[in-house]
Amino acid sequence: MKPKAVGISGGSCSGKTTLTHKIFERLGPDQCVILPQDDYFFGLGDAPEGKGGPNFDHPDAVDFDQLCAQLAQLKSGQAIDRPLYDFPTHMPKAETARTEPRAVILIDGILILQHAPLRDLLDLSIFVECDSETRFARRLERDVRERGRTPQSVHEQFANQVGPMHDLHVEPSKKHADIVINPQQCASAFEQLFAQICARI
Repeated sequence: MKPKAVGISGGSCSGKTTLTHKIFERLGPDQCVILPQDDYFFGLGDAPEGKGGPNFDHPDAVDFDQLCAQLAQLKSGQAIDRPLYDFPTHMPKAETARTEPRAVILIDGILILQHAPLRDLLDLSIFVECDSETRFARRLERDVRERGRTPQSVHEQFANQVGPMHDLHVEPSKKHADIVINPQQCASAFEQLFAQICARI
C-alpha cells in the first residue's frame, strides 16, 4: 500500500506533539514515522532572500519546499535524509536523520495546515485545540527546561510573536482540518480518534 500522510497541527504547546507521539507509540516504528515541522526551519542568516528570520511562528521561517519534497519522496516509497534543527543556536545541525518510508507518516507542526501545497499531500489532517493560557504555561516550562530560555524571553516571544502569529496563521488553518480534537478529552476520545485514523488510512 502507498504510505499515507497524517498532518497534526494546532497552536504552540497545544498538545499536538504529545498526540503525534501517542499515535506513533500505538502504531509502532515498523508502521509509522514522524516528520516534525520544527526540523525544517531555515537557519538564522542562511535562508533565501525573503525567508527565515527571527520569527519562528511565521510561515516564512519554514522551508516548506524541502518538507513537501521529502514528504512526497516518503509517500512514493523513497528514503530521505531528514534535517535536524538545533534550537539553542537557531541553525540546522550538520548531521541528518536517515528516514525510511512507513505505512503512516505523521507530520507535526503549527503551520502545516496553512500551507496549501503541503495540505495537498495529506491524506488526513487533525487540529488540536487548546486555550492560550494553557499553551503559554506549557511553553514557559518547556523552553526554560529544554531550550535554555529565560522566563522573560519566553513571555516576550509569546506576546510579540507566538500569540499574534497564532491568531493570524494557525487558528485560521483549523478550517482545513478533517478532525478537530481537544487534548483534554478523555481516553475514550483518543480511541475514537485512533479508530478514525485507522479507518481513513
